[in-house]
Amino acid sequence: MSETPKNGSWSSRDGAFAIYVASPEGDTGKSTIALGLMHRLTATVASVGVFRPITRLGEDRDYILELLLGQSTAGLPYEDCVGVGYEQLHDDPDGALGEIVDRYHRMAEKCDAVLIVGSDYTDVAAPSELSTNARIAANLGAPVVLAVKAKDRSPDQVAHIVDICLGEIAAQHAHTAAVVANRCDPAALSAVVDALKGFGPTCYALPEEPLLVAPSVTELQQAVEGTVIGGDDILLTREAMHVLVAGMTAEHVLERLTEGVAVITAGDRSDVVLAVLSAHVAEGFPSLSCLILNGGLELHPAIATLVAGLGLRVPIITTPFGTFETASRVAAARGRVTSTSVRKIDTALSLMDTHVDTADLLSRLSIPIPTVVTPQMFTYQLLDWARSDRKRIVLPEGEDDRILTAAGRLLQRGVADLTILGDEAQIRARAAELGADLASAVVIDPKTSELCDKFAEQYAEMRKHKGVTVEQAREIIHDVSYFGTMLVHNGMVDGMVSGARHTTAHTVRPAFEIIRTTAGVSTVSSIFLMCLADRVLAYGDCAIVPDPTAEQLADIAVSSAHTAARFGIEPRVAMLSYSTGTSGTGADVDKVRTATNLVRHREPDLLVDGPIQYDAAVEPSVAKSKMPDSKVAGRATVLIFPDLNTGNNTYKAVQRSAGAIAIGPVLQGLNKPVNDLSRGALVEDIVNTVAITAIQAQSL
Repeated sequence: MSETPKNGSWSSRDGAFAIYVASPEGDTGKSTIALGLMHRLTATVASVGVFRPITRLGEDRDYILELLLGQSTAGLPYEDCVGVGYEQLHDDPDGALGEIVDRYHRMAEKCDAVLIVGSDYTDVAAPSELSTNARIAANLGAPVVLAVKAKDRSPDQVAHIVDICLGEIAAQHAHTAAVVANRCDPAALSAVVDALKGFGPTCYALPEEPLLVAPSVTELQQAVEGTVIGGDDILLTREAMHVLVAGMTAEHVLERLTEGVAVITAGDRSDVVLAVLSAHVAEGFPSLSCLILNGGLELHPAIATLVAGLGLRVPIITTPFGTFETASRVAAARGRVTSTSVRKIDTALSLMDTHVDTADLLSRLSIPIPTVVTPQMFTYQLLDWARSDRKRIVLPEGEDDRILTAAGRLLQRGVADLTILGDEAQIRARAAELGADLASAVVIDPKTSELCDKFAEQYAEMRKHKGVTVEQAREIIHDVSYFGTMLVHNGMVDGMVSGARHTTAHTVRPAFEIIRTTAGVSTVSSIFLMCLADRVLAYGDCAIVPDPTAEQLADIAVSSAHTAARFGIEPRVAMLSYSTGTSGTGADVDKVRTATNLVRHREPDLLVDGPIQYDAAVEPSVAKSKMPDSKVAGRATVLIFPDLNTGNNTYKAVQRSAGAIAIGPVLQGLNKPVNDLSRGALVEDIVNTVAITAIQAQSL
């Protein structure tokens, strides 16, 4: 028997919220819909799991389950998240259903919410398969999100399919919460939505996105059983957006090149090989995804030497098959959204964010209000806050692949508008190779920009007391950090993120000289936002001021409290020391005590206490014995370290030992936001730091 909804709320029997994504056929793009729902769930509740009641046969691992496990937050192993195989389901439907229910409830006990993804019609497909999924959903007490394919169908045909499907689901006593018509003709989106009105469930339409079904270079290599003989391995993940069989003369091949094309040609067609590889690096021509040499023919030794000498990064693949067989295999290759398909994942999330109100959908299903804040919830909020009022951020290090990849993700998700510094032709060419769409980014070369003279005169005027001349300023302004900071100073952008290839000093020094400190603050400092398993804390200062005075420590505390509040953290400030309350004496403790009093004087309404030890600041049981009357002890959210040595080592210890995500350093006290990256920064770090910088700019 299935559960029935009460007051619009659906949940499984063990208390975990559940939602079931089902479809009536294959190729509906359930992965896109599931990704969007998973992303919103992880931003809403702490522990989100994923379950596949029916898995494919003949595969060691289900790629959709692997994809979603990479996005989930429950931390469950693959084996706990699968039900039964198709063969068992068809041999013994009732026994298989019982095992599915049992396995589901065992894993759901460990989750706050579970995303259940139905079968894919890839094994023993049958007309009754949707009914089987609906029956499972009913027995798991999970409302259904129905995914239907709109590709090559009119709006009326889509509506007819939905009508039939809703009847099948209702016949199994399951509840349809929403309908998503996927892979629609972009010009027919509104017509599809109109055709679905009146069915009862909320209906949405997603446009067809060629990128999501485009095969990667690796998938093409596997399809033609090829061998990679050249190019950059990182580009094997790039999607091939088109295929061109180059059986014509070189000039006609060049006329037919398009962005992201995979070119197939015989290995002995030296003229075509050289033409397309030259076009790949030539300004004004599209970027290739790969070159496939068919027929088992090797490049002529002289041509091979020439190609190797060019140092090209485009992948070159050889295959033993002839032209027809190679082209047929490539045409049949269909791209999958896998756990390593970063660009496809970002595209899927962007589609869902744009066309499906997942927050409204989940609110209708009464998802539990979270009592904790996980790293995934916090980082989702960062991107959401940044998107709500898009700002312009400059990235000075356009020669770094991580910056270009992060820029593509930021633009895809609509987090910020970007200006990138460097040689425009080189940046756009490399971005195209990496599969990063920077079409909407502004690219400026600090060495040739017409802004250089203006910036040099401004900088010379600012630094004339240091003896800086206009001629010297012209040389200084060519530096990307100085040029980027001048863009911020002049309001041409709202903030800057740098440091992936430069030291902290190289990033921060221009900001000290040009942007300077905000009114009422004389100390530029930093915090790290420490995302623990169940909460987010602010640590300051861990990056800028080596040995702050009591006055500087008070500045750091006040700035950190304001920054924390800007990011949704209720500030309760602990001024840390090696002793708690009045138990210790000495210059270091006295400094913290003085700083605490200064903060209380400057910000009477701010909750602050100190000196206090770390354990008393964050652990209620310790606080009860050491500072029982404190409103901060045991509940501190902003922790101020007495010096840089202590702060820097503590944040790294917590990051490595507790598995915390450290976001920062976030600079504070400047008139306009400039933030520093670690030289070991990951793409995700860059994305988060740009979002933080944009949020800081929103409050100016």
